[in-house]
Amino acid sequence: MSDHIDGPRQIGDPAGDLTDLFAFTSPENPAHTVLAANVFPSAGMTAMFSNAVDHSIVVRRVTLAGTGNNAKFKAGEKEYRFSCKFDVLQRKGENTVQVGTLTCPDGQTLPFTVNDEKGASTPDGVFRVFAGLRSDPFLLAWVGGMKKVPNLLQHDNVLAIVIEFDTHRVLNPSEGSLFGAIAETTPLGAGINPVDRPPLRYDWVGRPEQTNMRLNNSALKNVDDVRDLWNQQTPFEIAEELQPLFRKRLIDSLTEWDMRDGKADWAATEINAAANIYLDDFLLFDVSKTTNDTSFLEIEKSTLGGKPYTTGGGRTVDANVVDIMITWWVNNDREFLHGGSASATKPSMKTFPYEASPNTELQTVADSVDLAASPDQVWAAIGKFANLMWHPLVASVRLTGTGVGQLRTIELIDGKVVIERLVAVDDSQRLYRYTNVSGLPVMDYTGTLDLKPKRSGSSVEWRVQFLADSQPTLIVRTIVSTLMKTGFEALTKRFGALK
Repeated sequence: MSDHIDGPRQIGDPAGDLTDLFAFTSPENPAHTVLAANVFPSAGMTAMFSNAVDHSIVVRRVTLAGTGNNAKFKAGEKEYRFSCKFDVLQRKGENTVQVGTLTCPDGQTLPFTVNDEKGASTPDGVFRVFAGLRSDPFLLAWVGGMKKVPNLLQHDNVLAIVIEFDTHRVLNPSEGSLFGAIAETTPLGAGINPVDRPPLRYDWVGRPEQTNMRLNNSALKNVDDVRDLWNQQTPFEIAEELQPLFRKRLIDSLTEWDMRDGKADWAATEINAAANIYLDDFLLFDVSKTTNDTSFLEIEKSTLGGKPYTTGGGRTVDANVVDIMITWWVNNDREFLHGGSASATKPSMKTFPYEASPNTELQTVADSVDLAASPDQVWAAIGKFANLMWHPLVASVRLTGTGVGQLRTIELIDGKVVIERLVAVDDSQRLYRYTNVSGLPVMDYTGTLDLKPKRSGSSVEWRVQFLADSQPTLIVRTIVSTLMKTGFEALTKRFGALK
């Protein structure tokens, strides 16, 4: 998923997990460039930036050093580094806020407040920054062997850092207008980071899907997972002794992608050239030309084809990068391949901070079953908050307290523990409602079990509303649906289905 959960370290430390990098011309002001980096996949509504991580976007000027099968983009040594650091949470009146500081390439420091929609600007107006929760703009609508599915990140949120600046005053394109960008998360300096031996780097990203779809192509059999090794490399300067390893993996992966439609559209020399381009992993953009939703990879494609590029490349928030990449890899742009969704959850905004507002709509999962037993019989089995032993996934239930407000601690057969609180009960209407306290990756979770008479039997409805937290909405929806389905299958086996 772009650079989401792109290795074992990122799975264990999502706050340092970069998900996406963007570079595009500001829709508000063509004289400005926008760089944006997202972290913390499936961030919950209360997610905040880690105060133990330095979040940076780094830009270097790039020169074209070869075309065709000798295509080469060479990055210079001078860096334009945009670095964001975040403080611990602060109490301001009844609210909790987080403050951050952007250090600009010219040394200016710009304080800002997380989730302030207006962001903050330097006094000279050259730099502007926003940081906060946004709708995840990534669109992933493929699984497995090219199977089309709805967007797997529908309704998910991320933490975004959006930086806008005056292109000419910062990058001086008269010295060269082509640039490469990367984003990285690194430990804070010695004496600041609470970890005794922090890693060299938590994560970094250039072009999308370098790790999960190219280096860790799941269709390659009996190969080692090299994502953590790649993520520890220094951007723009991949270790020479490891370049053959990464290059071979890229060649093998691109070769496999080419054959997914059963036809070889790439010559071996072309695959080798593309692998060399991907080995120098940075997001290319040219500030003298226009970026748009389809200009992603145009610079690389044109250069590999031996012709001048015509767009600014880069990557806009709405760019459908996965479909663009898969089409190129599978059939060398012979026929565009559309995934199962046409857009991400929300389109970008045309005004600062460009990334769409976070998803706050409660998600609903509901199911029902009609049973060949009277309402009294069924309610006697399932109507007590303390009694969940009718559900085959439940190993034990322990109750704390009495009446509304009581807690039930549920141990599932896989050892996981879920704690729920009773918030309403009506035996006359055969209904109770509960909330999740812990054990599920959710916020604002409310479940309702409701039993009604139906003809000669009864009907049980189970309805849940939630916001996903630290897991994709799709995963939470699957967890809840599985709980419902398994429980209803057990009730049908016990009481019979209503005919």
